[in-house]
Amino acid sequence: MSALIEFAIFPTDHGESKSAYVARVIKMIKDSGVPYQFTPMGTIIETDTVAEGLAIVEEAYKILQVDCNRIYSTIKIDYRAGYNNRLEAKVKSVEDKLKKS
Repeated sequence: MSALIEFAIFPTDHGESKSAYVARVIKMIKDSGVPYQFTPMGTIIETDTVAEGLAIVEEAYKILQVDCNRIYSTIKIDYRAGYNNRLEAKVKSVEDKLKKS
């Protein structure tokens, strides 16, 4: 089984640049050992269960709540039983179809 969770999280009370805060969250994700893909607009993680993924999102909140009073986030979840390695497989599937067209 696989839960792909795409989320963005950042403080709204600390100026224009958010990279230092995002870097703290990405370090936590990297240290967690789950597969992830960092993009300019958010980060995608792949976990076995939705609960495991949401625990990572909750940890991101804890990291930012240390010195941020207002935090904005978005989240999308795609759960599919019976599959894994979807972080790479979904992209490869589309790329394979593009080669055939």
